[in-house]
Amino acid sequence: MNLYVTGVSWVAGVALVAGTLAYLVRRIGATEGVVENNEAAGQVFTLVGGLQAVLLAFVLISLFDGASAAEDGSYREADSLVAAVWAVDALPSGSSEIASEARAYAREVVTQEWPRMRDGRPVDDTGWTTLARLRKAVADAPAPDEWTVNRKTEAATRLWQVYQARQDRINAAGEGVNSVVWFAMVVGAVMAVALPLLFGGPKPATHIFIVSILAGTMTMLLFATQQLQNPYGGGAQVSPAAFESALDHLG
Repeated sequence: MNLYVTGVSWVAGVALVAGTLAYLVRRIGATEGVVENNEAAGQVFTLVGGLQAVLLAFVLISLFDGASAAEDGSYREADSLVAAVWAVDALPSGSSEIASEARAYAREVVTQEWPRMRDGRPVDDTGWTTLARLRKAVADAPAPDEWTVNRKTEAATRLWQVYQARQDRINAAGEGVNSVVWFAMVVGAVMAVALPLLFGGPKPATHIFIVSILAGTMTMLLFATQQLQNPYGGGAQVSPAAFESALDHLG
């Protein structure tokens, strides 16, 4: 199902349930003293709603920044891989093996690792093994003069950057939102929606509309959190375009 259709379905469904509950409370619940309780209930709602808003804002901003960092990191990893190959391109021998290992690494990331990260599955050690062979090929390449030694040093530096960016990528794919934070967000959302049910007033339709809008908003923010917690899947969907471009450059 389309992401936006799924999101609208969740928002509309929860808003309808909350509106129905508000209607039933106004229809069959006790109404005596409800209006007088508005001030006290409003003060509690301000505290609960404010804390919930701060928590959701903090989590969403962190996840959004994480998705942006994941995309930047994929380009940093792929660019460093290409730069390592180009650095040793003029060596007397060994450069063809290095280029071959670099292409194997990029293909492994695109065809094997990215689908696993998208589905939230762990990444195996094949990529690490390929990267280790690539590092060894750079280390074993002959360097008869100072200029080629500098080229090898540059390639080794770039490969270290690949290693760091790869580690960050794998960590980002497995982090997500902590279960304790999820518990706090969901319970806080339920409490924030439940409190307005205690409010009263002369116009039930307005009360029902307010509760429905609040429930829909909370659901929308929780749905956005769920979609952004894995930067390589869901609504974020950071693509392996950087490595596909690297394969084009590596030939």
